[in-house]
Amino acid sequence: MRSTFKILFYIKKNAIKSNGKAPVMARITLNGEIAQFSLKCEVNPSEWNPGTGRAIGKSAVAQKLNGLLDNFRASLTQHYREISDREATVTAEKVRNAFLGFQMRNDSLLDMFEEHCKNLEIQVGKGVSHDTHQKYLRTGMRLRDFMNYKYHISDINLKEINHSFLCDFEIYLKPVHSCGQNTAAKFMQRVRTIILIAKSNGWIHSDPFANYKLQTEKTEREFLNEQELDSII
Repeated sequence: MRSTFKILFYIKKNAIKSNGKAPVMARITLNGEIAQFSLKCEVNPSEWNPGTGRAIGKSAVAQKLNGLLDNFRASLTQHYREISDREATVTAEKVRNAFLGFQMRNDSLLDMFEEHCKNLEIQVGKGVSHDTHQKYLRTGMRLRDFMNYKYHISDINLKEINHSFLCDFEIYLKPVHSCGQNTAAKFMQRVRTIILIAKSNGWIHSDPFANYKLQTEKTEREFLNEQELDSII
């Protein structure tokens, strides 16, 4: 679905200041959601064109304000594109907060995997095996490939992971990477570990694995025969 991203500049006529000027506002509309905020600049209402959302005339004051508005539009558009590339869901509020520089915790799934892998790496040989570390690295790589393949994104915010995301990842593992049911379940268990860490730290409040059941198949392991033992030796 194509996003409908629009930027509108307008003045707040019901908040005229003592100097006779009105504050200039910005309104972001994205898929029907609206976020609006002050741009911290002002203009005389008689010198504002509501149709174009710009100051009227070619005076130095008008040109300066219009230049600022052009910069604001470019910055808002850039933030929109960056969030679209980085996250599965982009909202008008996210674009506004990014533009205003609000510091929001923005933990992503792959960032969490990277941090966890670093913690495992320093523990290799001290209660953590090299194989365990490599398995988490491989799971992170599979997730990166999956998100690019399925959603055309490079990462996802932890808060945006849902039941559908988990099911899609498990389905992806089987045909694309030829994983059996038990191998796919191991990948899912590692994702679940990361989610539990995030939930324990209060970074997310809902558990996308709450209604998700890890399916495994019972297998019978056969003993090695004499020829196989000789090959190993």
